[in-house]
Amino acid sequence: MDCMREVLSILDEVLSLKGRSAGFSLETPLLGAIPELDSMAVVSLITTLEDRFGFAVEDDEIDGSVFASVGTLVGFVQQKMAG
Repeated sequence: MDCMREVLSILDEVLSLKGRSAGFSLETPLLGAIPELDSMAVVSLITTLEDRFGFAVEDDEIDGSVFASVGTLVGFVQQKMAG
């Protein structure tokens, strides 16, 4: 599974980006740069990531740095999958 491709797909789906995520790179900023990514969207994203990748996220594992960029989010997902 291509983790970045799956994360971009989830971002597009949850944030209703209508394909905009296809142009994102690992350096693309997220939190504060994408208006659709508000606090409710973060909760939806976490839930969708848990469901899609089959891991659980504890409250103390999440802070703004996880959603700083596409790269930090992909890195978080890879870390959770490695386990």
